[in-house]
Amino acid sequence: MHRALLPSPIGPLFVEAGEHGLTRLYTGGHRLHAEAPADDGAFAAVAAQLDAYFAGELERFDLPLAPAGTEFERRVWEALTEIPYGETVSYGELAGELGSVARAVGGANARNPISIIVPCHRVVGSTGKLTGYAGGLDVKRKLLDHERGVRSWDGVPHSR
Repeated sequence: MHRALLPSPIGPLFVEAGEHGLTRLYTGGHRLHAEAPADDGAFAAVAAQLDAYFAGELERFDLPLAPAGTEFERRVWEALTEIPYGETVSYGELAGELGSVARAVGGANARNPISIIVPCHRVVGSTGKLTGYAGGLDVKRKLLDHERGVRSWDGVPHSR
């Protein structure tokens, strides 16, 4: 298992990967895993795609993912990857697509271990209100604004 902290415009990102791909990406990495080292190059592809995303040059990630979760959670996380860049859906809409209920989808969304790349930030309340995000609602707003072309940071990739 490899772990690292990657710099980003929204603060350090904790990343973890196993033999089959990325297992975790958390915003607020400095709070969650302060013991993780800086990237030693093991996450070059992840870092390059994140830099391109934050620079507004990448809308869909292409990385091997290996999140641990139940079958239902993995179905929800797969559905999250189908939400178009710059768009949002409500928990209820996503639940309807999956033949489930909003509360169950919300629970699975909250347990998404690979934020940003599996874009749980694109799910909002039924009225469009921002609700729940492990990295904080301010980060969720910044990610959504970024995808809509509003720069909440300098838009320049952070050097390694």
